[in-house]
Amino acid sequence: MAGPEDAQPDPLTIGELIPLQEAAEYAGLVPGSLQAYIKRGRLRARKMGKMWVTTHAAVDAYLASRSLENVPKKYRNR
Repeated sequence: MAGPEDAQPDPLTIGELIPLQEAAEYAGLVPGSLQAYIKRGRLRARKMGKMWVTTHAAVDAYLASRSLENVPKKYRNR
């Protein structure tokens, strides 16, 4: 049974907040893709005024979730 010590920290609390443009450059993606991932709940971010912000840790967590092991087998060879 997993205890509270096994819980992962919220990636938005690790490091400084960065604008989506900077996060996109860091991830090698376009800002529109990151906005879609935010909308789908795949990338942790928050809106500050009119601007979306996230952290490097949140981007890293999203990128790690895209690893081949996390893709269902039926979609791996498309």
